[in-house]
Amino acid sequence: MVKGTAQPKKKIQRRDKGPKAIELTIHLHKALHDTQFKKRANRAIKTIRGRAKKLLRTRDVRIDPQVNGYVWKNGIRNVPNRIRVRFERKINDKEDAKDKYFVEVKFLDVKSFHNLKSKRAEVSSK
Repeated sequence: MVKGTAQPKKKIQRRDKGPKAIELTIHLHKALHDTQFKKRANRAIKTIRGRAKKLLRTRDVRIDPQVNGYVWKNGIRNVPNRIRVRFERKINDKEDAKDKYFVEVKFLDVKSFHNLKSKRAEVSSK
């Protein structure tokens, strides 16, 4: 290629964020492999928080107490292998908020994780 003939880069237009909801299964066993026993439940919560930040591109993540209870139900060492959660991005109404949106993580109780796929869900009108 001849010097100085490079094409200008095209700007990527991102869609407006807006409210959004996703239901998915997080495989905690994978994330906690080779983790010390006394750090497993804490690491599981951080994994859930990190997945929410990455998928919905928001720094403010609020985890429901039911999610926390499910992760900690067998103690710090024996974290469940999988968890089914719903990530819901909502508009932040507080005037002094740093971010325009926040993510709410809710627990979904399922009998079996077999054949469950990640899917977009309808946003609740609360």
